[in-house]
Amino acid sequence: MTRPLPSYHRDVAATNRAAILDAAVRLFLESGYDRTSLARVAQDAGVSKATLFKQFPTKAELFEATVLTAGGPPDAEVADPRTGDLHAGLVALGRAYAELLTRPRMVALMRVVIAESPRFPELRERTFDFGTLPVLAALGRYLRAEHEAGSARIEDLDTASAQFLGMIASAIFWPRLVHGTWTITDDEQLRAVDEAARTIAARYAAPAGSTPSATA
Repeated sequence: MTRPLPSYHRDVAATNRAAILDAAVRLFLESGYDRTSLARVAQDAGVSKATLFKQFPTKAELFEATVLTAGGPPDAEVADPRTGDLHAGLVALGRAYAELLTRPRMVALMRVVIAESPRFPELRERTFDFGTLPVLAALGRYLRAEHEAGSARIEDLDTASAQFLGMIASAIFWPRLVHGTWTITDDEQLRAVDEAARTIAARYAAPAGSTPSATA
């Protein structure tokens, strides 16, 4: 049975990982996927190549981690909205998702994915498990809670999540990704989130007086 690492070693590993990811995102954005070497990442992070390879055996795994990290820390405390008002809960989570999508590093890294993945099968085949991002995990929990409370009837939670997130991304993310000079005001962004929340609430909110549904 593998023994857990002492706290000192865990702290060192976490510090090294943060330094590696910080160096990696900077180099990927400056040089692209192709021209960023793991040796250069290790050098800029101030760690040995062995230390880097222990955490990220391949460049594709390192790049995936940089994308997920770009969407992680600032919204790590996303709170689950109270159940009972599907529209209000969706607006709260939709705004957090919009903030995630409009981070400069997230947009830039996704441009790298689109530009580089046709040439690099190992990058194209990465799963990019965005469901691990705090705001998306919170959305899944929230929709399930609304369903179980009987305030919503959602037979397929994944589909409902994809519909909601897709409407927001179509309004505020994809135009920015495709057209570098495209802009959207804060009011327009909030309106897009509100419209998406209203659409999902109209589709899935349970009629008044209905009984709780079985778990989806």
